[in-house]
Parts: sequence; structure tokens; C-alpha cells
Amino acid sequence: MSENNDSQQSEQNLVLYKKTDNYAIITINRPDVLNAINSATTDQLLKAFTDAEEDDDIRAVILNGAGRAFSAGGDIAESSARILSGDSDSNETGGPGVVHIKIWELSKPVIAAVHGYAIGQAFELAAACDFTVMADDAKVGEIQIRHGYGPPVLMTPFVVTLKRAKEILLLGDTIDAKEALSMGLVNRVVPEKDVMEEAESIAKRIASLPKKTVQMNKALVNRSYELSGFRSALNYRDDPNFADLWKESQNDDETKDRLKVLQEKGWDAFRNERDANYHGRSVEEEKQAREGK
Repeated sequence: MSENNDSQQSEQNLVLYKKTDNYAIITINRPDVLNAINSATTDQLLKAFTDAEEDDDIRAVILNGAGRAFSAGGDIAESSARILSGDSDSNETGGPGVVHIKIWELSKPVIAAVHGYAIGQAFELAAACDFTVMADDAKVGEIQIRHGYGPPVLMTPFVVTLKRAKEILLLGDTIDAKEALSMGLVNRVVPEKDVMEEAESIAKRIASLPKKTVQMNKALVNRSYELSGFRSALNYRDDPNFADLWKESQNDDETKDRLKVLQEKGWDAFRNERDANYHGRSVEEEKQAREGK
């Protein structure tokens, strides 16, 4: 097979879709980069969730990741190139929020099955799901503030308390499973080998219940959050009141200097530059993740 055909094949399989009984399993499939989510992956995730929504036999959806992690978050190589070129993204133009909103609007409950890492955009992707099952050795968090990035979607303040949301978004630490459970970020913590079994157990229970009542109850819970400003918070990048601050954050010299290091010297140099004066918990944990420990 030619190199071009290999590339096409790889792009075709960034997201896997499997129908099992009355539920679907959607798998982010970029294990070589810890399932980092680029624009092509976003497009395929949208299609997969649309397929699940349009299939009357599907009562629930499980979202997981191939390989060693749920997802390392947004593809920083792609986003850094966009920022350094002076471009920016928004929820209306295919930015990171579109999949989160798709999950939110889906009539069928979605269960995140998290193992390894769920960082940044992936952390909020799991938060957007109706249930989250997390491996007992997994880590989650919003570390993107250390890159100079704002929150991908701003799900966090609606999932945890005010103080916890600020702790997560302003410190950029990673969070272990025990703490995630105590914060209310996840529903279940189980050994990694049992994550999919637990997620499928929830999906089967949902599938056994009256479909229309399940759909109504999800919509009613969502509506209570929307009345509290949930949707406008998710679309904060498109809010005129935040437009200038968003542009300033994208054009910040400190952020751009760090991203230039990534482009010119690679990930290790970028990480060292990013974390040189950072005293959080996740530097060593990130190193272990990269080394597969």
C-alpha cells in the first residue's frame, strides 16, 4: 500500500464505531499520540454520535479510547500551529466544543470509560458525558493553563463546586481517581481491567428502561443546567464580552514563546520550558505516562 493510501486509511479510522446489542461503543483511535483530538478526529466523532442518534435500536453510547489512555486532550501540535499563524477557533466553526455539545444534546445517555489519562479537552469530553467510569489508576485534569490555553469548553464549573472549579482551572494539576470521585467528577472508580465491563453494565441497564422516559429525564436534567446559563458558558469564546480577553490570551507573548519551543525543538523541550517554574503534582506523573509507567 502506498504512503498516501496508508495516510488515508489512518484518517478513516481515527474513530471506531461498534454496535453491540442495544448500545454503541465509540472509540477514539489515535493510540500512537494517546488519542489526541485533532480536527479530523472531531469530525469523525461528530459522525459517530450522529449515527448513534439516528439508529433507533441504540439506547446508550459508550465513549472510550484505544491503547494506553482515554485521550491526552486536544492535539497541541495542530492548535499551536493555528495560534502561531494568528488563527483561532470557536464553537461555531468546528472548535473543540462541538463534540461536547453533541453529547449534551444527544437524546441517548453517553457513558465515558476512562483509563490512563483524560486531560484538557478530553477531561471536559468525559465531563460532558452523562456517566463517567474511571480506572483507579487513571488521571484527569485541566493542565492546559500551563500551555497558556483557556478551558476548551468550560464544563467544569457545572460539574463541581465553585472552589473546586477554580482549583482545577487555575492550578493545572492532574487529579487521581480517588479525588475525582470525591469531587463528583466521576460516577464509578474500578480497576482498569473492569472499566469497560462497568460501562457496559450501565449501558445495559439504560437499554432495559423505557426509551422515551430515559430521553425525557436526560433532557429535563439538562434543561435545569441550561436555565442556569450552561449553554452560554460553553460558548464563551463567541461571547462579545469575552472576545477581547480571548484574543489577548491567544496573542500572549509568553504563550507564543512556549508554543514556538514546541514547534522548533519538540515536545520534551516544550514541556521543560512550560514546567520550569511550575510546582504542581503532575510533572512527574506526565513523565511516567510518556514512559508508559
